[in-house]
Amino acid sequence: MPTISVKRDILHDALGRTYTEQEFDELCFEFGLELDEVVTEKNDDGKEEIVYKIEIGANRYDLLCVEGLARALLVFQNKMKIPKYELSKPGKMERLEVDPSVLQVRPHVVGAVLRNVTFTKERYDSFIELQDKLHQNLARKRTLASVGTHDLDTIKGPFRYMARPPADIKFVPLNQTKELSSAELMDLYSTDSHLKPYLPIIRDSPVYPVIYDSNNVVLSLPPIINGEHSKITLKTRNVFIECTCTDLTKGKIVLDTLVTMFSQYSDTPFVIEPVETVSQGETSIYPSLKYRTETIRAEKCNNLVGVNQGPKEIAKLLSKMCLESKVNADDSISVTIPPTRHDVIHPCDIYEDVAIAYGYNNITKLTPGTLTVAQQLPINKLTDQLREAVAQSGFTEALTFSLCSRDDVAAKMRKKIEDIPAVHIGNPKTLEFQVARTALLPGLLKTVQANRNMPLPLKIFEISDVVLKDGGTEVGARNERHLSALFYNKTSGFEIIHGLLDRIMQLLEVPRSEKKSSSGYYLETSED
Repeated sequence: MPTISVKRDILHDALGRTYTEQEFDELCFEFGLELDEVVTEKNDDGKEEIVYKIEIGANRYDLLCVEGLARALLVFQNKMKIPKYELSKPGKMERLEVDPSVLQVRPHVVGAVLRNVTFTKERYDSFIELQDKLHQNLARKRTLASVGTHDLDTIKGPFRYMARPPADIKFVPLNQTKELSSAELMDLYSTDSHLKPYLPIIRDSPVYPVIYDSNNVVLSLPPIINGEHSKITLKTRNVFIECTCTDLTKGKIVLDTLVTMFSQYSDTPFVIEPVETVSQGETSIYPSLKYRTETIRAEKCNNLVGVNQGPKEIAKLLSKMCLESKVNADDSISVTIPPTRHDVIHPCDIYEDVAIAYGYNNITKLTPGTLTVAQQLPINKLTDQLREAVAQSGFTEALTFSLCSRDDVAAKMRKKIEDIPAVHIGNPKTLEFQVARTALLPGLLKTVQANRNMPLPLKIFEISDVVLKDGGTEVGARNERHLSALFYNKTSGFEIIHGLLDRIMQLLEVPRSEKKSSSGYYLETSED
């Protein structure tokens, strides 16, 4: 779960009162958060400040900044009404024109404008920090989406989003004084600790995405860097926000989160100016700031949460969680989900908020209505018994990866991959994890390879599942529980493995078959 750092004094100012550390810890717990740590850090002036480290849910993007956190806590304490986010109706809407050339690189772009914003240093820092958190969290390190923010008074629309060869894109990047081509930028930032991780996203592409204004001023080279010309400062009043993305849904969530959090600093709070996006002949308006409604029943909510609340009480609890609710004539509850709560995708998410607002500590502990006696699955019980028996025979258990490379199960075992019923991973991230293992022996051999400096003999074993392709099953594959043991010494030690086999068969009550029939076990030569 992500942890955010919030300066205590700024948070107290936003909440309208001063809390002791214990009081704020209790408030966080009631709201479903955790005050992880309280530390002292030095600010830019060298003065020490108390900073709260707060652990939040990974899907609560609206709590990633002090503005969203304070707003949620104020609504939770009934000290603030739930904000209503609205789109303004400008006389002339700003426009983003998408060129077909970007479809092969970063095909989508959405935008918005925050008018008449008042920045202070604290607000500006929070604005930048929220962008960084969204980039790292929701946008998966800018691979899915990246945000650029610009001083609208320094640029002129309509804006053009296109892709061009690296040598053709020249501009002065943020915090630089010299004009550089995008190819030169790649060399410049290859040693920059902050921007270096993002360069591979577009570096090998024949064309780079870029955004121009109507005067051919470069706004940004997404997802790497903005231009110096349009950078925002504390004096900026009108902010143009563009978000380029490979995943349009993620891009819209990033944009919604950013504008809803900081529209409170506009002269008309919570009013956002939309931007028109024209792509492939179709016109779309962003941000959508879409509200949607879910209908739930009090009975189901009570059964799942373990409380006994009426529809009115549940609606009141949900309103404390920024989910405005009302009771219908049939006693069902209509829950309005705002554009800040993209984490609510199912009624179960609503029931969870009911539990949080009610208070987990206030839920009465009950004995389950159905009494059952638990027991191990027979296969797992047998596995544990065999583990103990093999260990008592002097072998050490190894735990190897369930995934391996194609060579591990094929070429290195002198087999052809086509002859092995292996389940292949669709888009493997590394060469080490390409297929699900079909045998335990390759993993044990790799274990021996990694422990060649250990004194001999090595006696290791593993009892675990392998995965085999099987068209007769619903999912196209099945698991099988296998046992594999390996003896490694200067001599073959066949009698050691033979003795272990006899011991296992004795424990499993499988007799030895002298006539090599299916009534027992026997040994035969193999070329494997």
